Amino acid sequence: MQAIQLKAPGGLDNLTVVDQAAPGEPGAGQIRVRLHASSLNFHDYAVVAGMIPTEDGRIPMSDGAGVVEAVGEGVTEFAVGDPVVSTFFPGWLEGPARVGDFTTTPGDGVDGYAREQVIAPAQAFTYQPAGYSHAESATLTTAGLTAWRALVVDGGLKAGDTVLVLGTGGVSIFALQFAKMMGARVIATSSSNEKLTRLRELGAEHTINYKETPEWGKAVQALTEGEGVDHVIEVGGPGTLPQSIDAVKIGGHIALIGVLTGREGEIPTAKLMAKQATLKGLIVGSRRDQIEMTRALEATGTRPIIDREFALSEIADAFRHQEAGKHFGKICLTF
Repeated sequence: MQAIQLKAPGGLDNLTVVDQAAPGEPGAGQIRVRLHASSLNFHDYAVVAGMIPTEDGRIPMSDGAGVVEAVGEGVTEFAVGDPVVSTFFPGWLEGPARVGDFTTTPGDGVDGYAREQVIAPAQAFTYQPAGYSHAESATLTTAGLTAWRALVVDGGLKAGDTVLVLGTGGVSIFALQFAKMMGARVIATSSSNEKLTRLRELGAEHTINYKETPEWGKAVQALTEGEGVDHVIEVGGPGTLPQSIDAVKIGGHIALIGVLTGREGEIPTAKLMAKQATLKGLIVGSRRDQIEMTRALEATGTRPIIDREFALSEIADAFRHQEAGKHFGKICLTF
C-alpha cells in the first residue's frame, strides 16, 4: 500500500511516498479500514514542518475517512462496507477531558492516516454522516469537533447568542456554520475583503477587516451596542486574545483553541477579571461528542466547506497551499 512518511527533523521536503506491506487481518476489537481521505489542520502542519518533534518515519495526518474492509472478533458496532471517520483521541470515549497531550493522537504520537489502509481499535472510528463524501467526513475529526465542543459542549450555545469567529480556517468556518445552525448571530474577521464577502454569504451578520481595524475588539462592542459577544472562537492565541477579551461580553465565554500567533505573550488579566468571562482552553473532543455532532449534521443537512483537494502524493503541495494562507475552509487529501 502507499503511505507518506516524515523523515526527521521534519520539513515539507522530508515528506516521502513509500510502499508498505498491506496490513493483515484485524484482531479482537479491531477493524481494518481502507482510507480514502484526510484533511489538513494546523496541528498536522506543525508536525510535518518540524515545529512539533516526532519519530523518524512517522506517518502524518490525524484525520482519516474510509470504508471498513474487515472486522475482528467481538466487533458489533461496524460491519464490512460501513463508511467511517477517525477520532482525534482514540482512548477518550466520553465524559470530561481526560487527555492533555498528543501521545495517542494519530499523526503525532502514533502513526496517522496518510496511508491507504489501517488496522485500529473499532473505538478509534465513528460512522460518517449519511450522504457525506470521504473528503467531507475527513474534515470532522479535528476542525469540526473542535468547533462543536467550543460552542455546544463547553459553551452551551443557544439560539439568539452572538458568536465571534476569527479568520477563515477550518475551525472558524465550522464555528460559523454551527452558530447559524443553532440560531445564533455571527461576527467574523479576516484580513481579506474577498473572504469577508464569502463569510457574509455563509450567514455572518457582520464582518471586520482586522488589518483595516486593528482594534477590532472595540468594533465588536460597537456592533453589539456595547454589550459584547457571548462566545469567541479564539484561534490566534496571545496576539489576538487581548482583542477577544475586549470583544466578549461580561460573563461571556472565550474558547482558546489555537496558538497561531505564538505560544506565549502578555494577557490583560485584570481586564479578563473585570469581564468575569470564562477563558477555557480545549483540544478537540471525545468520541461521544463526535457522535452527537454527526447526528446534528445529519439532522440539519450542514456540509463542510472544502477549499481544495489534493492527491495523497501531493501532500507537500497541500501543506504549501495551507502555508500560503489563501484557503477558505478545509484542504483535503483524497486517495
